[in-house]
Amino acid sequence: MMTYKVEREIAGRLLSMEAGKVAKQAAGAVTVRYGDTIVLATVVVAKPREGLDFFPLYVDYREKTSAAGKFPGGFFKREGRPTTKETLTMRMIDRPLRPLFPAGYRDEVQVQIMVLSADQQQDPDLLGMIGASAAVCLSDIPFNGPIGAVRIGLIDNEFVVNPTHTQLESSDLDMVLTGGAETVNMIEVCSRELSEQRIAEAVLHGRDVIKQIIQMQEELLAQCGKPKKEIIPLFSDDLLVSVRDKVADKLREAKAIPDKLQRDQAVSDLRTELVAELAPENVVAPYNAAQVAGAFAKVEKEVVRRLILAGLRVDGRGPEDIRPITSEVAILPRTHGSALFSRGQTQALTSVTLGSPSDEQIVDGLIDEYRKKFLLHYIMPPFAVGEVRPLRGPSRRDIGHGALAEKSLTPVLPAAEQFPYTIRVTSDILESNGSSSMATVCGATLALMDAGVPIKDPVAGISIGLVSEEGRDVLLTDILGEEDHFGDMDFKVAGTQNGITGIQLDLKASGLRHDLIVAALDRAKTARLNILREMLATIDAPRAAISEHAPRLLTVKIDPEKIGKVIGPAGKTIKKIQADHGVDINIDDDGTVTISGVDAAGAERAQEIIKAMTEEARVGQIYAGRVTSVKDFGAFVEILPGQDGLCHISELDDSYVAQVSDVCRIGDSMQVKVIAVDDQGRIKLSRKAAMREETASS
Repeated sequence: MMTYKVEREIAGRLLSMEAGKVAKQAAGAVTVRYGDTIVLATVVVAKPREGLDFFPLYVDYREKTSAAGKFPGGFFKREGRPTTKETLTMRMIDRPLRPLFPAGYRDEVQVQIMVLSADQQQDPDLLGMIGASAAVCLSDIPFNGPIGAVRIGLIDNEFVVNPTHTQLESSDLDMVLTGGAETVNMIEVCSRELSEQRIAEAVLHGRDVIKQIIQMQEELLAQCGKPKKEIIPLFSDDLLVSVRDKVADKLREAKAIPDKLQRDQAVSDLRTELVAELAPENVVAPYNAAQVAGAFAKVEKEVVRRLILAGLRVDGRGPEDIRPITSEVAILPRTHGSALFSRGQTQALTSVTLGSPSDEQIVDGLIDEYRKKFLLHYIMPPFAVGEVRPLRGPSRRDIGHGALAEKSLTPVLPAAEQFPYTIRVTSDILESNGSSSMATVCGATLALMDAGVPIKDPVAGISIGLVSEEGRDVLLTDILGEEDHFGDMDFKVAGTQNGITGIQLDLKASGLRHDLIVAALDRAKTARLNILREMLATIDAPRAAISEHAPRLLTVKIDPEKIGKVIGPAGKTIKKIQADHGVDINIDDDGTVTISGVDAAGAERAQEIIKAMTEEARVGQIYAGRVTSVKDFGAFVEILPGQDGLCHISELDDSYVAQVSDVCRIGDSMQVKVIAVDDQGRIKLSRKAAMREETASS
């Protein structure tokens, strides 16, 4: 058995790639190791199928909990459907790989990545991307790779290559960058309002590492790479010329229709007519329907791109124009905050729900379990694009768009100490024609302000497109759906007036030059500031108070050693407080008690009870107590819930007291003063001292 291995030190840790040892029946398989994190990346290809007019690529990424020495959660104790983290990583690997498969290649390809070992510090997602690229490069599948991947952090204003999970907690930047030796083809960013210049510098910093990783793959490819398959084109040049002659002019007319649905219908009618003419059913013809449709799609792409290069966008706007924007807030009376944001034919209805700490999401994976206080869920029903399809839960796209909006808003959220609520934002896309994720960012910002969440700054987002052809580069602000589909780039940028908070770059082209990255960031900044002005005309600051329908949260800090006292035996005490006052109580290990309830008065009463239960008796303090027990030598008086002290018979009155019962009985109320607390916590009380102090004050 022949094995092949390359290795190199990257950012102080050894990165290695090995092939030929495992998964030998796959078309390509590579094991990638970085520190103690190991992933296996494989690729397989199905037998050619006639009639396919698209490229079926499926990327699957799974984190086996055994990799971190952990059991899976749940009853069955085995991995189930992909987690949100796994789904997002699948998308992040798919996006840079897909444009590198040659146009016209249509065999079904499946890339699978498994995390075999995880040191719980280095995120395996980077290794998954590197391994996927290397596996496809080694296979016989046509591929214009390899690509490299790197994560860049910014700690104490210094760039850090491949920061650990611990380092990222204090980093102002989390950037994932992929690309070839000279260009970038995917960017993911979450940052704390960094400038466009700083983001561009981070890209340059990461490209040096990408080049090293590409060199490693080229070394491995030289050792054991397979010859690539020949691509059989879907349609001939003769068919393409014929289709172009028949429909190019008609397509130009159809693309001039401003309304999306009418424009799409006109194009669909042209396609149907062409297929019926060139590939009629039940008739032997030189072309089949898939070939004609494929040629039609190519001509449609040519028409749209040439119109853009000529300065004509399908809806008549100029390259830097943003579609008309309208927005409203407080449109849903029972939600805690709501907004409707529209930009052209893209519309997002966003709502905010405020909850208690018990509503936090518990996230368990390869790293230590943690809690999320901010959740953003994106939902796009089929009616948003005039389609009919079954509703089967969130798609990968829904999860990805929600995550992008969530990371773009996270840097401006208030700290838990300032605003202890768990926050959930839902974005229902009611119409979609370009960049609904950025509409979600804008709508979510408005809804958060409507809910009274004290965000640091409003956030807006915009997408910048690109058409590069014939030596020309045309950037497009606020792209439409078909400009995304037929163009070369979807560069989504979100941020505040002070800087960038989130980025996602998708490319249809194989790579993007650095000068175009800089130009797109500058274009996005101009658009973002214009959108922010429109948004602030609707609501210019977070509301001073939260909705009357939102729960009221109160906090109390108690001695952690007294947590058991608040909970009581079998939870009896805390359950009674919750039932009596209609509240929900959560207690953290550090002694932070959070009380939530829609009724503010009930929450305040519960807060006072817990304060009293956990308060320490203070020497010199006078308390209104209740006699709980009478003995020959004195009376025991409850001065705080569950805290009794002894008032000795000699401390009951200034005059002589023959029997304790002469002064008080069980159940009586009396004012007593704490005169001492001994080393064992026993409290000594004095009624006569309290009486003297009361007399002196009067």
